[in-house]
Amino acid sequence: MRVDLFDFALPAENIALRPAVPRDSAKLLGVMGGRCSDHWVSDLPSLLTSKDILVFNDTKVIPAQLEGRRGEASIGATLHKRIDLRRWQAFVRNGKRIKIGDVVDFGHDVSAIAEEKFDDGSVIFHFQGDEPVEILLSRAGTMPLPPYIARKRDIDARDADDYQTMFAKEDGAVAAPTAALHFTDQLIAQLDEAGIGRETLTLHVGAGTFLPVKVDETDEHVMHSEWGRIEPEVADRLNRARQNGGRIIAVGTTSLRLLESATGEDGTIRPFAGDTDIFITPGYRFRAIDGLMTNFHLPKSTLFMLVSALMGLETMQEAYAHAIAHDYRFYSYGDSSLLLPER
Repeated sequence: MRVDLFDFALPAENIALRPAVPRDSAKLLGVMGGRCSDHWVSDLPSLLTSKDILVFNDTKVIPAQLEGRRGEASIGATLHKRIDLRRWQAFVRNGKRIKIGDVVDFGHDVSAIAEEKFDDGSVIFHFQGDEPVEILLSRAGTMPLPPYIARKRDIDARDADDYQTMFAKEDGAVAAPTAALHFTDQLIAQLDEAGIGRETLTLHVGAGTFLPVKVDETDEHVMHSEWGRIEPEVADRLNRARQNGGRIIAVGTTSLRLLESATGEDGTIRPFAGDTDIFITPGYRFRAIDGLMTNFHLPKSTLFMLVSALMGLETMQEAYAHAIAHDYRFYSYGDSSLLLPER
């Protein structure tokens, strides 16, 4: 499909630079049966049934944004995929100034050797020393806010909490699973009281989620892979819930993509541990999920293609036009939507 089919005009004032306070006071656009309805995230328990299961991503964002020097050259690095205990692949600013074997000094006694370079501009860095890389990042790194926020304001202390979900447990993401940023202890208690189930999986979100689609046709786009895991007992409970007539509602496109990667043609969700580079566009047949809670995505992005695959391109174009007209806030710190296609 042509990538420009997924373009739309978004006023700059609709881009959120801070999250709603409290988190569950954000708006929630319901898209059900092709119709739009306006709600708050705190209304979620009333929009679901006691047979439904929400699936959250428990990945934890690490301070993966680094600023350093190689000689006189200023180097920026955003880690996006762990290779092993000491090696990370990173997107690099000013990467042409780096050669294989060069040492980049990130300050705070943190340095790394450039071991390999790729055509997409990324570099594999081998971090020096004996301390765990997580300790090194805690000294030298900052939270990797999305470019559309970082271009408009500086990263500050609030972001260390704001850009982390209440479910964050497994270190490794360089971008938050932002749909889950809207949840609070109070909302979880209300969901529990309503009998709505929840499960967790892990997908370490990479910086590739922010990369623009630069080709003209979707078939030409190459997705970056991300590592994920679904435990056997989680897969078993989800399969039983569906057999009993329940709906699996992915909280975020990260949960959705991992669930779909782990599900066979027969609709059975299987345990999973490994990389996925699934790219979902209109025409895809969903096997694992029955709905999606997600924020509002960038024009011509792979994520807007995904929601268009789930609900239909025309439906999502109308939903986004409604959201813009009613002052919904877009992107990572923005408002949310609940997408429930007809079964």
